[in-house]
Amino acid sequence: MKHFLPVTFLTLLAISPAAFAQRWEVGVGGGGSFYTSETVTNPAGNAEAKLSNGFILSAWLGNNSSGPLGGEFRYDYEQSNLSLSSNGTSASFAARTNALHYDVVLRFASHEARVSPYVVAGAGFKQYSGTGTEQVFQPLSNIALLTQTGQIEPLISVGGGVKFQVASNVLFRVEVHDFLTPFPDKVIAPALGSKVGGWLSDFAASAGISFTF
Repeated sequence: MKHFLPVTFLTLLAISPAAFAQRWEVGVGGGGSFYTSETVTNPAGNAEAKLSNGFILSAWLGNNSSGPLGGEFRYDYEQSNLSLSSNGTSASFAARTNALHYDVVLRFASHEARVSPYVVAGAGFKQYSGTGTEQVFQPLSNIALLTQTGQIEPLISVGGGVKFQVASNVLFRVEVHDFLTPFPDKVIAPALGSKVGGWLSDFAASAGISFTF
């Protein structure tokens, strides 16, 4: 499973020229990720479950039409620990995520503009993977367990940013995204009698460089 998303991303890149044919943009970027939390409820007590703040690395392949609309395939890798906390007690477990999505891009300036703001919206899927070492005893295991397993969830992507043209075919871009998925209840598994639901928001702020051709 750990190679599934990158292989799928490369496959999509290989077949995408059949679907698009105009101006291309390829790039990489990185930044920080910041998750919201969900409450795991249990008669014995509640706990806040989330992924801790971490870092994100991204790669994208975009198509820019002559009009304001475009699109891009995007792969995101994040390193963020699983986290559980309640009344001063906490547990942490190493984890990573892989995401693949396609975003529609709406630009607010022409291709020739030196500064081009834009917004994006799209969908895909995200794989959560616990990578820590499981122990005989884990704090707050009576409420939830942080596990060494994998789980794929649907993903909704929204965001925006600004592109700056620094050379004839080189762009610098800064952007923010909100990546939303259902709560990964197999990676952060509620204990017997516990309940958890809702969606996690993963806010990512990043900068990157891309090349057009």
